[in-house]
Amino acid sequence: MTDTAFSAQDALVALMITVSASDATIRTSELLTIQSIVNHLPIFADFDEDRMEGIAQTVFDLLEEEDGLDAIFGLIRTALPATHHETAYALACDVAAADGALRQTELRLLREIRYEFEIDTLHAAAIERGARARHLKL
Repeated sequence: MTDTAFSAQDALVALMITVSASDATIRTSELLTIQSIVNHLPIFADFDEDRMEGIAQTVFDLLEEEDGLDAIFGLIRTALPATHHETAYALACDVAAADGALRQTELRLLREIRYEFEIDTLHAAAIERGARARHLKL
């Protein structure tokens, strides 16, 4: 992306990519989950998927900086209305749960997201339980 201004949809995609990259390995299941979310949820109805590569590059570049995660949160907070913070957390949980295993780095990042976006503890637990139920294997 040539500019660092995100739309609300860009912010959601950036958060999902950040969660996927948090353990230094972007798994196919996580990428497929992100693609499925973008393709099927109404919030992405008019999203230009050609922006995904630029958003991903912005995230990767920022994650290499010392305070990169704080910068990502700042971009997301600027672009995303507070009314959609729980939506962002739900999408982050879906990406984290996509491969059937939550790693410590993902759990730490989810905790940071809850803090950054002031997600109520009970709401977070319900969102997490829903993600776990959707991604449970037989």
